[in-house]
Amino acid sequence: MNTLIGAAKSASFHRGSLGRAAANIPGTMAKPSDAAIRRLEKSARGASAGAYAPYSRFPVGAAVIGGSGRIYTGCNVENASYGLCNCAERTAVFSAVAAGERSLKAVAIYTPTPLPTAPCGACRQVINEFGPDALVISVCDSKNRVETKLSALLPAAFGPGDLA
Repeated sequence: MNTLIGAAKSASFHRGSLGRAAANIPGTMAKPSDAAIRRLEKSARGASAGAYAPYSRFPVGAAVIGGSGRIYTGCNVENASYGLCNCAERTAVFSAVAAGERSLKAVAIYTPTPLPTAPCGACRQVINEFGPDALVISVCDSKNRVETKLSALLPAAFGPGDLA
């Protein structure tokens, strides 16, 4: 389910690429309602206002729907020691986990770009820990948006089951 919706149907992600679905993904979670997805996207857009991005000047917002149905937000937080920066997606996931969530239904990422931007590899791996079959929605400043499953963005992912 890799779907680009918007004015430029041939547009692609700014970073990353879509892969094939992984074969070892456990059961699927029901897709959130259209209303929940609209709230999630709005929350991701709003979260970007809190970004601390003095170096990249690229404020990103993210929001996740936990297994409970509650929405958690996050923004990117940069640091003068660049390796210590934290992406918006991971901030949102960590907030959800700190609140007691142990599963994710969906993730929305907002970037101030003309085309949707996919989560980076580190964020994909963190999302996989709690939502291997999560819906991933990327939105931007235009009407373009992408909906896909994490399993398409991170095929054959390494996860908790690989540590047995």
